[in-house]
Amino acid sequence: MPDVLVVQNSRSGGPSRWGGWLEEAGLRLDVVHAYDGQRVPDRLEHDAMIMLGGGYLPSDDHRAPWLAPARDLVAEALAEEVPLFGICLGGQMIAEVAGGEVTPDAGAPENGSLPVTIRPEAAGDALFHGLPEVVPAIEHHVDAVTALPPGAVWLAETEACPYQAFRVGVRAWGVQFHPEVLPERIREWRADGFDPDEVYARAVADEPVSTPVWREVARRFASLV
Repeated sequence: MPDVLVVQNSRSGGPSRWGGWLEEAGLRLDVVHAYDGQRVPDRLEHDAMIMLGGGYLPSDDHRAPWLAPARDLVAEALAEEVPLFGICLGGQMIAEVAGGEVTPDAGAPENGSLPVTIRPEAAGDALFHGLPEVVPAIEHHVDAVTALPPGAVWLAETEACPYQAFRVGVRAWGVQFHPEVLPERIREWRADGFDPDEVYARAVADEPVSTPVWREVARRFASLV
């Protein structure tokens, strides 16, 4: 059974349904609770890696010292073409390690279920091909990728945050949104300027549309592994 290293960067930010979908597809998850002091491996000896989100910038080493070895693993995965998927902070980390830019407090924050537009470039992508033109996805961020790495393929966008999904090389994907999150998780988030009941209700309404799409993306990632 292929092994997937999952780096968890916050107590509540686990792999959730994304992890369940990967396990259903035949993968075994090795979750490292880095936020709680569990040691990040020195070398990537797994068949794939998932880098999850968290309330940090990719280089916030003074706040989260495990991010430095986590970046090393991302660089190793990119160099060796190990399947890699980064969510929110994880996607930003992939962008930064590969030569892109991440900016704190970049424009208007995004929170809750929002329409994500799939770009034409996704037609040839192993994970994003054939998806609906617009898919709801749950967002929760103020920091953002503001410049893609050289040669990256831009896959999805929103009006407020253009770089919602991208691919680096042939086997590394970063997303700004949270395909792993169910609407209930939104209840745990605090975001100034948003009505929590309204945000939650919209996510509940969108969930039947978004879940099959993000499950299929997870299944496609698992098939690569």
